Amino acid sequence: MRNISDALKAHLASGNTTICRCWKIQRTDGVILGFSDHDQTLAFEGAVFEAESGLDATALQTAVGLNVDNSEATGALSSDGITSADIGAGKYDDAEVYIWIVNWMDVAQRYMIFRGKLGEITIGARSFSAELRSVSDQLNRPVGRTYLKQCSAQLGDKGCKFALDSENWVREFALRRSKDRSVLYLDPAEDLESDWFSFGTATFLSGENQSVTTVIRSDQIINSERRIELSEKLYFAPQAGDVVRLSVGCDKQAETCGSKFNNIKNFQGFPFVPGEDWSLSFPTSANSISTS
Repeated sequence: MRNISDALKAHLASGNTTICRCWKIQRTDGVILGFSDHDQTLAFEGAVFEAESGLDATALQTAVGLNVDNSEATGALSSDGITSADIGAGKYDDAEVYIWIVNWMDVAQRYMIFRGKLGEITIGARSFSAELRSVSDQLNRPVGRTYLKQCSAQLGDKGCKFALDSENWVREFALRRSKDRSVLYLDPAEDLESDWFSFGTATFLSGENQSVTTVIRSDQIINSERRIELSEKLYFAPQAGDVVRLSVGCDKQAETCGSKFNNIKNFQGFPFVPGEDWSLSFPTSANSISTS
């Protein structure tokens, strides 16, 4: 049931309305941006909503039950707050989105018509389009345990319970050089063996990629350098001197959990579960045991 204030109901019923739409985008790094299709700047809910910012949205489709509400937002990138470079760098991934209808004569008269997150963003020559995913999208995610040989937990989460609280597990480096926007060359840190950071994460603390986090595909020490290959190319080419934080990686195998982290008691996998070969096997005379 929609909880619209009596004042807004009366305004909508008057037939002579002063209504606009306002969008608030809150990125995961804490940056808040506001946009409006009104011709004057508005302010409420801790955000300033830019006038005629070039952002528009298709009609929201309200779903029944647990189906996902969906819509699409488009923009001309006319706002200084949104740039194609920031979108390409992933700074809007999983950003929270709030949409209101607002009486621009009295912003206290407003009603939230959508709350969710940004989904896939497509960048065109002069505009962008972004999928909007409602909060009910979370209900479509699998819940519960999966019986696999490898661990189902993420390193350091409440299932793993491993504390990443020493420089052996998280360490910062100044970049020496990079290649193809996906390979980083760092100080060797020879006290940490090759593959130490494989399957971990790299987070940029400075430079054009600041606040961007990506997964590490491989970690090798070659010719007195530590070579880090990222799982995907960065939008900006990293520069010498950029500071990057590397977090140790885990391949989710029981042997690694015990030997590398001494955390086998919290291992969330089932290493002794029989595989498909065992379930399809059958007795034959060749492997029978004689009792004579």
